[in-house]
Amino acid sequence: MTLSQLFNAISQNPWPTVIYFIILPLATWLIGIVANGSKDVKFWSLIYAIIVYAVCIPGIFAVTLNIYLFLFERQSIWQANIVLQYLPIISMAITLMLIKSKIPFSLIPGFGKLSGFLTLIAALIGVMWFFDRIHLVAFTYVPFSVILIGFILTLLAIRFAWSKLF
Repeated sequence: MTLSQLFNAISQNPWPTVIYFIILPLATWLIGIVANGSKDVKFWSLIYAIIVYAVCIPGIFAVTLNIYLFLFERQSIWQANIVLQYLPIISMAITLMLIKSKIPFSLIPGFGKLSGFLTLIAALIGVMWFFDRIHLVAFTYVPFSVILIGFILTLLAIRFAWSKLF
């Protein structure tokens, strides 16, 4: 099955996907109510970790897909699939805001790995977009070490910006 076939199948029957992305913020909100005042922070941080991974993996994929479609494929915003391209991002943002209001992200196991993964994806897409815009021919006289240093600096800048965001 290709991504196109998967997207077509989801588009033909979007309700399971819509329900999934609506249930995640609702479950987070309910867990926040149940866990309010609880002293078992480790247990609730594991529950929140499961929710974070359940919402962030499709959300990060949707962000990456949107960036790819809008920058490289030049897809019109009017052609975007709301269920596949926007709903995961909205659900991820709401869920992360609800979790952040209850527990610091530093207590959630593996959250740093997700943010590092998103940073790496953003840096790679940024570099690919940069290469696409200037056409690789312009780099023929630039040493590879300069390109590598530029990539590392871009990665560090994006990582710094991401840490300030949350």
